[in-house]
Amino acid sequence: MIPMGYMLKSVKSAPEWLHAPQVEIVYSLSSCVSENFADYIALWKHNGWWLFNSPSSVREAAALEGVDLAGLTLFYYEVFDREYDKQIKAWSEISPEPSIETSVVVPESKILCGYDIVTYYAKTSPECSPLSCNDLARDIPTNRFCLLDDFDNARSLLESGALEHGEPGPFRIVAVYTLPSTQT
Repeated sequence: MIPMGYMLKSVKSAPEWLHAPQVEIVYSLSSCVSENFADYIALWKHNGWWLFNSPSSVREAAALEGVDLAGLTLFYYEVFDREYDKQIKAWSEISPEPSIETSVVVPESKILCGYDIVTYYAKTSPECSPLSCNDLARDIPTNRFCLLDDFDNARSLLESGALEHGEPGPFRIVAVYTLPSTQT
């Protein structure tokens, strides 16, 4: 897994339209349910994965946007080094946008919440998380965060076509972490 970076999000409870009773809150990387702290792209403080290199850099961006950090959750993400294209049924290598500095500070400790499957149709920033955004968690077992507990399961779901009725890919498998309160 490759370090991607950090994001502050406003975590939401499972929406009424999500027909997955096991899901309590949504920790997906996409901002479709649990929104990012702001529309930060215009600040150009993000890295080549369109996230932030450190907790301090995402907090700095939030301050520039005048965002109150109360009620926000800091997440750390890592990505599998390949993406899956369901049209050609193949994996290909990925890397961050080379023109944007990417030097992610890996946290001293992290708490794995699960694995998200995220679309990257435009090949830049994270788009949709079909498990939550497309209500696929109604048929695909997830944990209480609307994430998969096992990387191999995520990979198998992609290769088997289980996400066929979701947003178009390519898809990336992303490990979603929270940080102990001493690091946030």
